[in-house]
Amino acid sequence: METGESSSRCQLLDLPWEDVLVPHVLCHLQLRQLICLQRVSKPFHALIQVYLSNCRTLDTSQVGADIPRTAFCNLLRDNTVLQSLVVYNCSDWLRDGELLPIIGQNHHLAKLDITGCRNLSRQSLVGLSLSCPNLRHVSLRQCDWVDALSLRSLADHCSRLESVDLTACKQLNDEAVCYLVRKCPTIKSLSLAINANLSDNSVQEVAKRCPDLQHLDLTGCLRLRNECVRTVAEYCSKLQSLKVNHCHNITEGSLEPLRRKGVDIDVQPPLQRALVLLQDVVGFAPCINLQI
Repeated sequence: METGESSSRCQLLDLPWEDVLVPHVLCHLQLRQLICLQRVSKPFHALIQVYLSNCRTLDTSQVGADIPRTAFCNLLRDNTVLQSLVVYNCSDWLRDGELLPIIGQNHHLAKLDITGCRNLSRQSLVGLSLSCPNLRHVSLRQCDWVDALSLRSLADHCSRLESVDLTACKQLNDEAVCYLVRKCPTIKSLSLAINANLSDNSVQEVAKRCPDLQHLDLTGCLRLRNECVRTVAEYCSKLQSLKVNHCHNITEGSLEPLRRKGVDIDVQPPLQRALVLLQDVVGFAPCINLQI
């Protein structure tokens, strides 16, 4: 009797892999758990590889910065259907040699986040633009190797970009930004933050070329003045948020029309800022009729 029961007992790996385990079980596990499961046995290793070869999203932030270079390369070696790749926590070791093969075999990639990956080079961005024409969202935040030439390649080949983060890409200037928005008028979210090279000209071009713009980050762009904000207010009717903190030449006179339209702005009006400071000093907020 016991022999009959043991022979009829169903094991996990006996279930159909591609019809049951991959779409209904493994999809609920985090990447860290998948990597651990892969080490259990050769059959489990094969099962995880089947899953990884068909996954459309990979976010290494679930694993942490300790993921080995070889493990990262093996995770996606058979994948040709990837649509979203987030690898910002691999910045310490990720180089062109690891990223380019993945990009080259995944032509449907729509999102790439390589924030802070300073060991990459122009070659990765050019490779991305040539291999992934369907790209919609790209974060190059703190990638100080991004220059006008590599951004130009991205703009030429990925004209349907919707979200671009160029925060602290300090090699870029007005000409590079203007070229990007002329080629990619569908941009809805754009960050040009922390770039002292940019003037009103680039922001005005953004406003005029990107009618669907919803989010604009100009934090720390020290050369910007009120004129560019007035242009944004005139042309960007869909704008939802604007960041201008540390833009010392931009005043309330240009921001107030945007506030009236309901745009979320990251700096408070002067009177409100004064009340907050007073509350911090005195310990209470005086009763002032702000409608006067």
